[in-house]
Amino acid sequence: MEQTDRQIIEVTGLTKIYYSGTGADIVELHALNDVDFSIEKGEFTAIMGPSGSGKSTAMNMLGCLDSPTRGIYKLDGRDVSKMSSDTLADLRNRTLGFVFQGFNLLPRYNAVENVELPLVYSGVPAKERRARALRALERVGLSDRTRHRPNQMSGGQQQRVAIARALVGSAPIILADEPTGNLDTKTTHEIMNLLTELNNEGKTVIIVTHEPDVAQYTKRILRFRDGKLESDERKD
Repeated sequence: MEQTDRQIIEVTGLTKIYYSGTGADIVELHALNDVDFSIEKGEFTAIMGPSGSGKSTAMNMLGCLDSPTRGIYKLDGRDVSKMSSDTLADLRNRTLGFVFQGFNLLPRYNAVENVELPLVYSGVPAKERRARALRALERVGLSDRTRHRPNQMSGGQQQRVAIARALVGSAPIILADEPTGNLDTKTTHEIMNLLTELNNEGKTVIIVTHEPDVAQYTKRILRFRDGKLESDERKD
């Protein structure tokens, strides 16, 4: 696969094998099997497929949360398999913002404190952390909820806090794993409209979803089945 300046993600021959059993009874499960694709800067892509298709494994690979058994994953032109754990953690922190189905907010922290967390890990000074977190919350429409804890907010507001946390480090890529899975229809549309706005502003957005209505917001759909990339659909 030819690398271009526009490609921010490139996977070649990506394979993930899990093993079960012992001795002669060992069984191989190919969660991913020789997958190739690339994603360009500024794309809005959905990863879809039935349970067990490999879509979640693919997202874990893209997020550098798991390592392939075979194959190459280049993130922003760099082969992540050749990095030390510290270098990889730094690249992940600078390049990737994560949004999860369960929000993953710390219940004892308020909204601005939750959004600050990635900057704490990056060693950003407290005053700058607070200013950047407040700007991120303003961007997602939560300037009036900065002191609220998760249990004082709706599901949609909690997901907006999670998106603000993904934005606060200025990472160019947002990875969203079933970001609307716990939300009602109206709130789902609000969150997807927000992700669309962020994509229009230049963010590369990749979501895992099983919902066709959610995937329709994106400009490209990668469909997985049985560990293989079954189709790659681009919209005009």
